[in-house]
Amino acid sequence: MNEENTKKLIENFPNFWKHAENLKASLMAFGFEVEDGWFPLLYKLCKDIQVELDGGDEKIKEYFYVVQVKEKFAGLRFYVSSASKEIFALITEAERKSYETCEKCGASGTVKIRGGWYKTLCQACAGDEWKDAKW
Repeated sequence: MNEENTKKLIENFPNFWKHAENLKASLMAFGFEVEDGWFPLLYKLCKDIQVELDGGDEKIKEYFYVVQVKEKFAGLRFYVSSASKEIFALITEAERKSYETCEKCGASGTVKIRGGWYKTLCQACAGDEWKDAKW
């Protein structure tokens, strides 16, 4: 993810990344391992999680932080330290939406394959190199 989008997430949700430099607690030292097309998904997810944390159990809020954000097999992965079932439901929904959102530009996309690598892309970003994946 580019520097500007990374900065927005870090500044707007500072408690989410409280262990970012501690590689024993979090892998966020490697940054957001996704492309910018998923930034709106991530921002909305973080905003929705913050609402849940602000209105929920103080223990969950105290111990909550993001462990890793990455792409895996064409989908968003958003790992956290602990959370309520409502927060896990928000994460599941964002991860589901990632399979229909181009990771590069944010347009509507589908899962594509190229040489064993899977990625969710729109046709414009996929070009001729990426083919539709058959699950």
